[in-house]
Amino acid sequence: MSVKLLIFDLDGTLIDTSRDITNALNYALSSQGFKSLSVEDTTKMIGEGITRLIEKILGHDRFQERDAVIKKFLDYYSEHLTDYSTVYPYVRETLEQLDGYKKAVISNKREYLSVKLLNKLNLLDFFNMVVGSDTTSEKKPSAIPILHVIEKFEVGSQESIIVGDSNYDIEAGRKAGIKTIAVTYGYREKEYLMNADYIIDRFKDLPAILDIISSKLI
Repeated sequence: MSVKLLIFDLDGTLIDTSRDITNALNYALSSQGFKSLSVEDTTKMIGEGITRLIEKILGHDRFQERDAVIKKFLDYYSEHLTDYSTVYPYVRETLEQLDGYKKAVISNKREYLSVKLLNKLNLLDFFNMVVGSDTTSEKKPSAIPILHVIEKFEVGSQESIIVGDSNYDIEAGRKAGIKTIAVTYGYREKEYLMNADYIIDRFKDLPAILDIISSKLI
């Protein structure tokens, strides 16, 4: 038995999207009287999808404004998706080395935005499947998106791995019964990643970890 399926988070793992998301949030929230967010403010909240992020900002008292703010965000963000977003170091080169695996992206960003982002940054062709927050009935930290991908590829949980930068990725992976690899360069501090099976500081360290995991499956 060996590893056959690699699942990747998107924001904070493959691509640094923090500034574009921050700009879109500030555009959507400015007319509601909110002060501008910094990139650091945004990265602390990224992970559960834009709907949840906006709900956190609005709070209970202004929840009724949610849908209007989300629409403004999506209208702006979809037109400014890659103004500042960049592929993290070593991602492209490492993905080129991983052509022997099935590869999927599972993001809490909407599917059409995930596909568009990957395409605009010339990463889409590396992946066999892209799952967004609206692809399945639940999103990370639920196991459902992972189980959906595993079923589509007809592989076992022991043959599958998720790579991500947040506790939501780790929790989803553990619930689905697959190995988890956390990256430390993303949006979450290392203390949130300690439940991962493996932790790497650079994306190019991934192949070595995959070799270790596969050797233990033999």
